[in-house]
Amino acid sequence: MTATDALDVLTVKGLKAYYQMGYFGVEREVRAVDDVTLSIRKNEIYGIAGESSSGKTTLIKTFAAAIRPPLRIVDGSMTYRFGDLEIDPYKASREEIDAIRWKHLSYIMQGSMSLLNPVRRVHKTFRDFAFRPMGLPRREFWARVEAHLQRLGLSPDVLSAFPHQLSGGMRQRVVIALATVCQPEFVIADEPTTALDVVVQKDVLAMIRDVQRQMQASVVFVTHDMSVHANIADRIGIVYAGRLVEEAPTRTIFTAPKHPYTAHLVASLPRIGDTAPKAALEGRPPNLAEPPQGCRFHPRCPLAIDKCKQVPPLAPVGLDHRAACWRSEDVKPLVRIGTPVVEAVP
Repeated sequence: MTATDALDVLTVKGLKAYYQMGYFGVEREVRAVDDVTLSIRKNEIYGIAGESSSGKTTLIKTFAAAIRPPLRIVDGSMTYRFGDLEIDPYKASREEIDAIRWKHLSYIMQGSMSLLNPVRRVHKTFRDFAFRPMGLPRREFWARVEAHLQRLGLSPDVLSAFPHQLSGGMRQRVVIALATVCQPEFVIADEPTTALDVVVQKDVLAMIRDVQRQMQASVVFVTHDMSVHANIADRIGIVYAGRLVEEAPTRTIFTAPKHPYTAHLVASLPRIGDTAPKAALEGRPPNLAEPPQGCRFHPRCPLAIDKCKQVPPLAPVGLDHRAACWRSEDVKPLVRIGTPVVEAVP
């Protein structure tokens, strides 16, 4: 293990996770995660961005070891390192996986505001999820829960409430508190700010960042909203059609993208004073049951050439910067408001 590897909490190599289905004698395979290689470092927020149906949620389901048929791991490896504990969740026993959940690995699922049981008071949900992993006497457990809620700006009174008695922002904070009360080293957050208004969203993002700093934890933060990533992520991985197409520090992604798809995502953000119409990206994401050969973005790419029918490697293009594009040097960032994001070079 190299010095760099020692800083990684999660290492993923060549991961393939497909939905494999068979109905009425017809076999169908959807390649939702296809040959993904990445690593998540200690004490960082790693953003995952991409269009809807790009494979983001499926990817983090594999991180959380939360896959169920018809989703299956087809190939690749995944290794967590929690201090002296090293574990591949797909080679470990159910008991070993249960031992790391909540205590080391936690998951804020998509649509988390609807995950609280509507007929159970909040304190019962905390007891169900956190009491056993924390392993504390009952009185000390509740003292720890109340202190954690107060740290997140919530009154301990919420424990006696039913979910419908809380606002949307409060329910979201409760779910985040539930996911972090055990002080896990790795937190997966799938669209945690969806359906929140801008003011509440800002508060929730600040809370996630504060909790991450206090716990010195690693966070994988998934959202299609690039403005959210700009405010919270340290590094960003761009996913398109099941593949990681670019990865770099957040500032680099926004100022010097090296994949045409990334450049279009960045250009889609509204800018103050920009009244020019946005140039839409032609076409639509491919069918992952029958993906195009080579680079999956090439049918929509303004820079596409014949070579793009071959799969480009996710290769270094700068300091801590990787991109899977044969023409990465020809990708032009948005220079001024209203100009194209990428330009076809003869």
